[in-house]
Amino acid sequence: MSWRRGVRAVLAVCVLLLAGSAGCGSGDPGEPEARDSATPVGRLLDTTDEEGRRYREVDGERAPEVGIEVEPENDDSWDVRLTVRRFRFSPAGTEAKAVAGRGVAHLFLDGDLLTRLRGPEYRLAAGLVPRGTHQLTVRLYADDGTVWAVDGEPVESTADITASDTEPTEATGPEEIEGQALPARTAAR
Repeated sequence: MSWRRGVRAVLAVCVLLLAGSAGCGSGDPGEPEARDSATPVGRLLDTTDEEGRRYREVDGERAPEVGIEVEPENDDSWDVRLTVRRFRFSPAGTEAKAVAGRGVAHLFLDGDLLTRLRGPEYRLAAGLVPRGTHQLTVRLYADDGTVWAVDGEPVESTADITASDTEPTEATGPEEIEGQALPARTAAR
């Protein structure tokens, strides 16, 4: 009879181990898996973006942040670089679920969607930017398609870019711009 008790005990331990590992995460509240299932992230607002996607209001202290920097390249294209805080880009195939500080960025030129980004760098082709001054805006979205927002405003950043003809129209010598700082969010070619 004692071997039967031993087998039962081993079977009971196996069942507990299997059930426990299937339903449990690491238990560490700092890990995304543990936080993801705890509570919904933020509060959905009735406000929507141009595409009809609802804003997801989050606390400003823990909200993601984004900055944009645009540099002209020699081939007349533009090098776009994003800087983010409290945000990480989701890889393709990520579940359509809002998780704190995670998602994608949408890049807009003069309000028109150019692309969705899953990383901090993008090359903007010269043919997409006609002559003149334009606004390039980056906005952060959760994986469920909602817009990250703080105080009813989307989490976004805008840079002004100016595209000119390939031939220079008016030269500016270095002595004319020495000591002047260019606006931080403006790029021109």
